[in-house]
Amino acid sequence: MAAFTPTQLYGGTLTAELPAGFGDVSDIRQVPDNQEVYLDANGFASIVFDITERLDPSQASNDEEALKFHFHDIAGDTNDATSFWQSGSAKFTKMPNFPAYTLIATQHPNTAARGPQPDFIGILLILLRLEQKKTDIVITINVPHVPGEYPKDEVDFAAAKQGPLMEHAITIRQKILETFEVKDWSLFVDEE
Repeated sequence: MAAFTPTQLYGGTLTAELPAGFGDVSDIRQVPDNQEVYLDANGFASIVFDITERLDPSQASNDEEALKFHFHDIAGDTNDATSFWQSGSAKFTKMPNFPAYTLIATQHPNTAARGPQPDFIGILLILLRLEQKKTDIVITINVPHVPGEYPKDEVDFAAAKQGPLMEHAITIRQKILETFEVKDWSLFVDEE
């Protein structure tokens, strides 16, 4: 099992345990203030924490729609083929009274894109809704499946075979659900 380490996010106002081999991208390049990005030093996976304004009913009338809205906002308006494999409610162990949702999707890059491309990208998204703070926290685990870096015969989402890279990402998602918490609520602006 992978080793996890307690990680301070947003200056310690949020915390979660992340894989020990993931490094803070802000150590090497600029990251937007509302994001924390961690990259696997030994692979291609990344974990992105994104604090966004809570969607209003005109954007998403329910939490399931909010989950899909955030996914499309992150994935962009591309010609990449997208498939949704799982979605549903979830619980943060240390924040059980806040609505949370997860989904698993795959995107197959447009073959017209230039340069080397992964066969597909597995995407695990977690949405935490903080209604009183008018905030949505979106956590995304991106898992590019690069040719030669994974056993193709072990991956068939239609047959519920996700392969070792996605299984590891699911373990990461579970650890985040178990350990993520808000340590300092002053991070969020109180709306009048």
